[in-house]
Amino acid sequence: MLLKGREAVFNQFIREYETIRRAEGRGSQNANYYQSLPYHILSQQQNADWHIRAASYGAFLKQVLLPMEGGGAPLSILDLGAGNSWLSNCLAKRGHNLAAVDILTNDFDGLGCWRYYESAFTPVQAEFDQLPFKDQGIDLVVFNASLHYSTCYEKTLREALRIINSTGKLVVLDSPYYHADASGQKMVQERESQFTSQYGFPSNALPSENYFTYERLAELSVKLQLNCQIITPAYGIRWAMRPFKARFLRQREPAKFHLVIFTRQ
Repeated sequence: MLLKGREAVFNQFIREYETIRRAEGRGSQNANYYQSLPYHILSQQQNADWHIRAASYGAFLKQVLLPMEGGGAPLSILDLGAGNSWLSNCLAKRGHNLAAVDILTNDFDGLGCWRYYESAFTPVQAEFDQLPFKDQGIDLVVFNASLHYSTCYEKTLREALRIINSTGKLVVLDSPYYHADASGQKMVQERESQFTSQYGFPSNALPSENYFTYERLAELSVKLQLNCQIITPAYGIRWAMRPFKARFLRQREPAKFHLVIFTRQ
């Protein structure tokens, strides 16, 4: 569902992203690997990442999904940046109508992993800023560790708001947040330097925004006339100690990850 000519825009990003994900050991040929996500990770190499995903998902269930399920009817939900579609699988198993949206279609870390699941959901290749869904037809939109790949937060959020109904919610999971913009910039520089050294390219083919600051989040809320609720899942004591360790070692501010819930004012 990409518009004509848009696939070429993403080709380099997809090629480099998939190279890195394969090198990181993402994916499996074992269906149980995907069906167990985000909780029972069969790959020890990815345990830290999935520990965060599991905690975020738990907070999402408690704070967002369970209250919305009170009406009894299935919800229409978009999983944006679905990756291997683990979230779509989890929510489809709860009886909801899911579309898993991504630009990646490979069968180890992208929409092609659809074949490993027994639940019913629809994988859709599309970009955030051109969603192939009608106005106000969706109850819940979830940016699944993906909004920071947007090249313009305001444009991307406006497009998501277009398709959400009047009582719907927009949720941002697992994007990085910093108090200081300089910390976010430093993170990007460190990451690009690491990728260049390890893979021979900085993986910056798309001019993504990459991170949020709390000031930026507040500005977007005002501009788009949104209520914004920030919830911080419990990731454990070692995670909670990271800011103190960084200050002690005079390192940059570490990223925080939140569950951010937007509703219309």
